[in-house]
Amino acid sequence: MTYQPATISDDMNTLPRLSGWVTSGRAETLETVAFRSGAALTVLDQLVSDPRHGVPVKLLANRLALSAATATSKLEGRMARETDIRDAYHLTPPGEVRGPDGDLLAFWRNAVRLRVSGTGEIADLVCPHFAGDVGVWLDAGIERSRTCGPLSGCVAVLRAVLDVDDRAERVACLLSDIVLARALNWKQVLSVTAQRLTKAVLRDLTAEGQGADLAVEVRILEAIEESIRVARDLARRAEALRAVAPKLRAKGSDAAVELFLTEDAVAPASMLSPRIRGTSISMTDRAARRFCDRLIELGVARELTGRPTFRLYGIAS
Repeated sequence: MTYQPATISDDMNTLPRLSGWVTSGRAETLETVAFRSGAALTVLDQLVSDPRHGVPVKLLANRLALSAATATSKLEGRMARETDIRDAYHLTPPGEVRGPDGDLLAFWRNAVRLRVSGTGEIADLVCPHFAGDVGVWLDAGIERSRTCGPLSGCVAVLRAVLDVDDRAERVACLLSDIVLARALNWKQVLSVTAQRLTKAVLRDLTAEGQGADLAVEVRILEAIEESIRVARDLARRAEALRAVAPKLRAKGSDAAVELFLTEDAVAPASMLSPRIRGTSISMTDRAARRFCDRLIELGVARELTGRPTFRLYGIAS
């Protein structure tokens, strides 16, 4: 029997969305940005906090982690491409050195697994040189959030870190993300802050340049809006994947589908075979490849590398 590729409904009315007035026009004042960001954060909070919307939050977090790794690679002057960063992380054999690109993605993937409360795990992830300051910086950012709004808290912690070390962009962006998560009472850190920032914008921030706070807040607001678009899109595509799951007859197909709903990239040879990651379910290398090909045939997955070997697969986009 031949199945038609899965289609994704154009009806998005059931998912929270940004109103046109939020994204239209140009932000000119801190007050305008604060107002617009309140609306945008409300939508993002609904998408990630209410399971009825069907957003695969772990997959969203991993997708944003890859974007954050790409953005911070530029901030740190390496300019690595997203595909190179993803390959360096997912295709490096266990026990071998990933290199700076793979380590950068590992940093952000570890970041989105942090417990938002407390500082112990956070301090362990950042440079040991900063471990004693993390709690102070976060407390200052949270206090600023309470009085002036979440984005102002993000800016405060960015400036605090970069004033100490202007090359600590990834740490500054991570702590900003944690301030945002705490302000919204999220259980999950989402890597939002780094997405649209540039070295020039951060340099102006530490130099106390005119309009620097506004420029950073606008960039973070743009990243929030983009995160909403990604979350809505993943919710639709996850629905399509779940819809075809009953058509999959391979042993362990349910567990394999769940893996696709959590991981941004799936390597069949290491994540599906000889056992499906996170389970005790066995799957042969051939069965893993056939399973991925079947998902492509059904229109719910795609191959990410374009290579005949060492392939990676992810939910269709």
